[in-house]
Amino acid sequence: MLDLILRHCTLPDGQSDQDIGILGGRIVAVQPALSTPAAQEINVAGQLVSPPFVDAHFHMDSTLSYGQPRINQSGTLLEGIALWGELKPTLTQDALVDRAMAYCDWAVAKGLLAIRSHVDVCDPKLLAVEALLHVRERVKPYLDLQLVAFPQDGVLRGHNALVQLKRALDMGVDVVGGIPHFERTMQDGAESVRILCELAAERGLRVDMHCDETDDPMSRHIETLAYHAQRLGMQGRVAGSHLTSMHSMDNYYVSKLLPLIKEAGVAAIANPLINITLQGRHDTYPKRRGMTRVPELLAQGIDVAFGHDCVMDPWYGMGSGDMLEVAHMGLHVAQMTSQAAMRQCFAAVTTTPAKILGLTGYGLDVGCNADLLVLQARNPVEAIRLRATRLHVIRQGRIVAQTPPSVAALTLPGRPGSVDFLC
Repeated sequence: MLDLILRHCTLPDGQSDQDIGILGGRIVAVQPALSTPAAQEINVAGQLVSPPFVDAHFHMDSTLSYGQPRINQSGTLLEGIALWGELKPTLTQDALVDRAMAYCDWAVAKGLLAIRSHVDVCDPKLLAVEALLHVRERVKPYLDLQLVAFPQDGVLRGHNALVQLKRALDMGVDVVGGIPHFERTMQDGAESVRILCELAAERGLRVDMHCDETDDPMSRHIETLAYHAQRLGMQGRVAGSHLTSMHSMDNYYVSKLLPLIKEAGVAAIANPLINITLQGRHDTYPKRRGMTRVPELLAQGIDVAFGHDCVMDPWYGMGSGDMLEVAHMGLHVAQMTSQAAMRQCFAAVTTTPAKILGLTGYGLDVGCNADLLVLQARNPVEAIRLRATRLHVIRQGRIVAQTPPSVAALTLPGRPGSVDFLC
């Protein structure tokens, strides 16, 4: 007997009327009209069943701290960094844990079951590192939390930042991070990329760098990151996050850059909500959108994921942990409005970030972990359009969150009834 069967599922690839059988936390069957009995059955009735959402880029140490110690009045990246610097001396481990745990609850309710979070290592006490390592263990039964050692003040610019970054890795942080465009000079930025990539290669770790998060077209550290990824044989283990300077680069240089990124096996992580908010702040009009060249990267065969980046913190006063909101913004900013492109946006918050994070057992194939979403939508495009209700969130074959279907009761004269949101 199976533990659970989801009946009459529609899958992201368009297959319909499929049954998914689950036993021992794994998917054991995906086929029509599964005849094996189960302890529990859910009639999905043609709704979309997807693997869970994955956020490839987030900052859990700062989440839900909006307004502390004050609000970012300019809305700029640099004021946000300055605010975070003011807040850090006042942080307590209990507050960090409480905010992170609250956000993880939001995430699970939205079907977000894997997050890569950067954690600032420039505090000599490594308070945030300790807090998020603790959170990682607490949420492990229902959410995969991958941590990046992130030197917010610059690994060369920040006092003892490299020493503290290594300490964080020794404590169990998973990924090597960096911020080369925030170093004091372009040369220091390039040197930081070399140092950090070599450190990751020595330790057999992945790399995810905040890279060229600026409107300056001369910020070209992604080129250096691609070079070292290839030199060190780290293809498939390196990601460049943001890459917003690419939005301002001339087409000739980008025509050279994209093949280099592809050859090096470097992935790109765009953060649509934050890139469109923070970039172009010094422009009048025309005003740059700022987000990196997502369609061009995809056309080159480069893996591109979308991240939420921030939720109610010094950089961004909104957000809810909803990766469909992220995909929705990415679709609009990148003008990805063909059917195929909209499905790529859905992949950018599911299968592609799962690949970038190196998640094992992710997907809908037999043998994969039984981590699934039942969405109130008929296909991925509709899921993005409606920011579909998460009817069931399933982790290892167990339902961990449920939301009633979205239905509006009509009170119009002569038109009684209700309307669901699949329209």
